[in-house]
Amino acid sequence: FVHSRNSHPNMLSQILTVALIATAMVATMAFEIPENIHLKPRTQAPAFKAKAVLDDKFINIALADNIAAKKWTVLLFYPFDYTFVCPTEIISFSEKSTEFAAINSQVFAISTDSHHTHLSWTRTKREDGGVGKLNIPLVADTSKTISASYGVLVTDQDDEMFGAALRGLFIIDPTGKIRTMQINDDQVGRSVEETLRLLKAFQFADSHEGEACPASWTPGADTIKTNPEGSREYFKSHYSS
Repeated sequence: FVHSRNSHPNMLSQILTVALIATAMVATMAFEIPENIHLKPRTQAPAFKAKAVLDDKFINIALADNIAAKKWTVLLFYPFDYTFVCPTEIISFSEKSTEFAAINSQVFAISTDSHHTHLSWTRTKREDGGVGKLNIPLVADTSKTISASYGVLVTDQDDEMFGAALRGLFIIDPTGKIRTMQINDDQVGRSVEETLRLLKAFQFADSHEGEACPASWTPGADTIKTNPEGSREYFKSHYSS
């Protein structure tokens, strides 16, 4: 074996090339997390743990904790901090936090931003595009696995929202099952009032076996019996000429 001084640069070059290829593969794999295309109402919500920001602090949150506490959970996925529609949604949900708490539910706002970015955003005044002090946690899905598991992660590299979450909203009951899900494109925000209405409707239906909530139902309005005979009472009172 003859040792050559020139072998060192070549070997170093090969090592660097392999390292760069490996790094590129890892970066690509990060955006190739299989999305849960089978996610739908009546299926179990994917479990997750993550860092979040609340009350100017970093905290750890887990969906399992809400399920153990027999709480309803609202997941509010959004694209980015420091944007346009996103703060209007998050502020509106935060301002209704006491109403959510009153019906045994909690809202988690989730994006792929880091918890450091979340903290900075909460320290930015609302008139300057920030969200200010919030009553709901901002969850940091930096690994993008939460967004991917709920099917809201944008994975098309040609899309300007590549690596971000779409506006997904999921209501999860105390057993951990998804009861409703909604995914919007990024230009249109969601309604906090409609989310509260849906929560109340599902809770009513769960506690009143054999009854269901018709279109646009709100608490106190007529419900409908879920059998052919009983349903006629509702139809006659609402549709008779």
